[in-house]
Amino acid sequence: MSKVAIVFWSGTGNTEAMASLVAEGVKSAGGEAKLVQADGMTSAIAEESDAFALGCPAMGGEELEDAEFQPMYDELKEHVGDRKVGLFGSYGWGTGEWMETWEADATEAGIDVVDTVIANGEPDDDASGACRDLGALLAG
Repeated sequence: MSKVAIVFWSGTGNTEAMASLVAEGVKSAGGEAKLVQADGMTSAIAEESDAFALGCPAMGGEELEDAEFQPMYDELKEHVGDRKVGLFGSYGWGTGEWMETWEADATEAGIDVVDTVIANGEPDDDASGACRDLGALLAG
């Protein structure tokens, strides 16, 4: 059974809702989902995880949240190795550029980004389905 750590930061609850949907997808595919808020991520969780789903909304000028999520992500990306990673998050303005920037950064760091999911505000039916699909992909 694949263990997937779903690590997220959410300011309004939209990205947290997406994290729960990713967890549903992991479980539906027979995996074990562990929901972790960014400030609760530990090296022990990283070591026991077979894959990661990382969630953060767009902040400020379309960037990752910098007080809790960015420092956790900077540390984690050095230890992901060849494990699969999915990126997800919500935005309320702009075009979703933060996700393109984030994916490029992850890829440059050698991370195997298998998919990304964004939602404009609260996840709609399409984004909800994409979150579940991401979870299933990471568990497979």
